[in-house]
Amino acid sequence: MTPTRRQILIGLSAVTCATRLPAAPAAEADLKAALDAAAAEKDPAKALALLRPLSARGLPRAKQLDLESARAGLAIDVALADARPEARYALQLKRAIGSDIEPASAQVRLEAELKRLLARADALFQKLGDTSGNIGARYTRLWRDERYLYADDDAGRARAVADMNATLVGMRDRLPLAFDRLPPWCGNVSVRSLNAAELAAGKNGYRIPPTADQPGFYIVDLREIRRRPSWTLPSVVAHELLPGHMVQLPCAALADPHPLRQRYTINYPEGWAIYAEQLANAEGAFAADPRAELGHLHWLLFRVGRALCDIGLHKDGWSIEAARAKLVAWQGEPAYFALFDPDLARSAKEPAGWASHALIWLAIADHAPKSGPAALRRYHTPLLVDGPLRTEQIATKV
Repeated sequence: MTPTRRQILIGLSAVTCATRLPAAPAAEADLKAALDAAAAEKDPAKALALLRPLSARGLPRAKQLDLESARAGLAIDVALADARPEARYALQLKRAIGSDIEPASAQVRLEAELKRLLARADALFQKLGDTSGNIGARYTRLWRDERYLYADDDAGRARAVADMNATLVGMRDRLPLAFDRLPPWCGNVSVRSLNAAELAAGKNGYRIPPTADQPGFYIVDLREIRRRPSWTLPSVVAHELLPGHMVQLPCAALADPHPLRQRYTINYPEGWAIYAEQLANAEGAFAADPRAELGHLHWLLFRVGRALCDIGLHKDGWSIEAARAKLVAWQGEPAYFALFDPDLARSAKEPAGWASHALIWLAIADHAPKSGPAALRRYHTPLLVDGPLRTEQIATKV
């Protein structure tokens, strides 16, 4: 029998864990077959019904998470199918992030983080002797400082890549502080720039995750190199390489999450990579250069600002113009790949997408232990080895 809408909405407040179901445990092949069938079913209520009799009790944790995530996401899709307009955004956030997310509390958390980031940026700008104007204005001045701009030629691009690879050495050396069960090939990564053919084809920057058989690369877009001051790049290394995507993606590949789980955890890799920037900063990666820390803070201000505008546009009725003015005040300059106007236009059309990245980052950060490296290593292991998670699953890892 197809679940009623009331049953589904009740389930949203506490995602049913496979280990708590009274059904008999399924074999791994049976679970995969059911998930495959549910993924192919266009009606989310029917897809959810296919998974109701199953239990993943006794199976590897990654397979249990496949079932948990699929049930959680499908339940939200059922609710979205006939949700009132005023209820849709909250459900879209839950779908993109986790069933424990509410727009109002998410907004409060983001505003607190914004306040923290702006205060730290102010302290660093004061240290550099720049006290005039809001944080955005000060970032704009620093952005245009010729001392930190690369030449727009082959030599300038080669220097930027060399700087990023030099930063990567320190990031690689710090991995044992926070991780103890990584595939050894995670560290076999480096930076190169887009080649002439890729530039001619209009290709953007991209990643090749490492495997046991081949090294990984972050292929950085330096087409408009004058928009990439040197102090903005160290945090990019943490995000795109180590301890960011090149840690999480190889672990996820080994976990081999089911495509239906990935449908409802698609934003986790980006949330992890933002968390990785913050982790690198906490480990002292940017401590020697206040400008590098300002670059790190600018990336986080971009993420938080993006998320607040997402919620403001869809929950509070902000105009695009009002959202843009806030971003200029907070950031000054847009992120390299996210100019203000097209980014806001996309946010208006795709609710919850940009908010999800920042809120997953903050969920990971807020649950992280503060009792030392050993506890942090224990915390990180299940966040990586079992594949991508929803935020309610992050909470259960504590």
